[in-house]
Amino acid sequence: MAKYIFYAILLYMAYRLVFDVILPIRRTTKAMKDQFRQAQEQMQQAQEQAQQPSRPASPQQGRPIGDYIDFEEVK
Repeated sequence: MAKYIFYAILLYMAYRLVFDVILPIRRTTKAMKDQFRQAQEQMQQAQEQAQQPSRPASPQQGRPIGDYIDFEEVK
C-alpha cells in the first residue's frame, strides 16, 4: 500500500513540475523568440528603406513649361 502512495506522490510531483515550471518557461521562451524575430525584421526593413536611393521629386516632370524664347542682348 505504501508503494502506491509513493508512486501517486511521485506522479503528482512530476505533473506539477511539468505544468507549473516547464510549460510556462517554454511559453515565455517562445514569446521572447517571436518578439526578437519581429524586432529583427523591423530593423531589416528600416535598413533596406534607408539604403534605397531616393529620387528627388520633379514637379515639372511631364508638363510642358511653355514656348522657348531666345534671349537677345539689347545694347
